[in-house]
Amino acid sequence: MLATPIGNARDISLRGLEALKGAAVICAEDTRVTAKLLAIHGISRPLLAYNDHNAASMRPRILARLAAGQAVVLVSDAGTPLVSDPGYKLVREALAAGLPVHAVPGPSAVLAGLTLSGLPSDRFLFAGFLPSRAGERATALGDVAAIPATLIFFESAQRLAESLAAMADVLGDRPCAVARELTKRHEEVRRGLLSELAARYAASGPPKGEVTIVVGPPLESGPDFARIDAALEAALPFMPVKAAAEMIAALTGASKKQVYNRALEMKDDAKS
Repeated sequence: MLATPIGNARDISLRGLEALKGAAVICAEDTRVTAKLLAIHGISRPLLAYNDHNAASMRPRILARLAAGQAVVLVSDAGTPLVSDPGYKLVREALAAGLPVHAVPGPSAVLAGLTLSGLPSDRFLFAGFLPSRAGERATALGDVAAIPATLIFFESAQRLAESLAAMADVLGDRPCAVARELTKRHEEVRRGLLSELAARYAASGPPKGEVTIVVGPPLESGPDFARIDAALEAALPFMPVKAAAEMIAALTGASKKQVYNRALEMKDDAKS
C-alpha cells in the first residue's frame, strides 16, 4: 500500500518512488490518474484498475500475483489507500492467505485537514463520506454526535453547505474548519462555527476542489441551574449550606464552588 500525493506531485516520498519503480504491477483506482503521476516522475510500469466496480473479480488475480512472489503496489487516486476505497478487502484477504503486506506511508487529506484546523488533535474520528439523503445523513451524524473526539468528514463541494447546516442541527453549533485543495496552489482553510460556515457557503455557492471537514468535539454543557436550584430549595431548610452544596455538587456534577455560591444567594434572597 503506497500513499500518493493529494495535490502536489512533489509530496511523493523517496521510498514511494522506489516502490513504484520496482513494482511488477501497480493497482490503481483510476489508471489514468496514476499514469499522470508516473509520467511526472518518469516511471513506466504496468497498471491494473482496482476499484469499487471490479474489486471482487480483480482480487483473486492480484492475490495470485502476490502468491507468485511479484511486487504489487496498491495506490488510490490521491492520499493513503484503504481510506474510503476498497483496498481493505484486498489487504484482509492477503493477510488471511499469509501473504506479506507493507505500508509506504505519506500524504493524507485526513491528517492534513486535522493539523490545519486548529482543533484538538489528541483524539479524532474519521467518519468518511456522509449519506446524500437528509434522513440518512441525520442518522449518521447522530451516531457520532456524542463521541468525545474531533470528527473528520469528506464531502462533495456541491453538498457542502447542506451538510454543514445538518451538522449544526445534529451536532450543535461546534467550531469547524473546511479545508479544500490541500497542498495545491489554491489551498484554503476556512474556520468558524458550523452555522457560520454553512451560511457562508450557501451564499457563495459550492467551492472548487476536494473538501475535508473537521468538526470540534462535543461542546461542554454548563451546569443545570434549574435542577441545582430545585435541589437546594429542598435541602437548605434542613441542612447547613456547606453540606447541602457538597451533596448537590456530587449529584449534579457541578463544581462545589458554583453550588455553594448559588446556595448563599438563595439564603440571602430568603432573608430579604
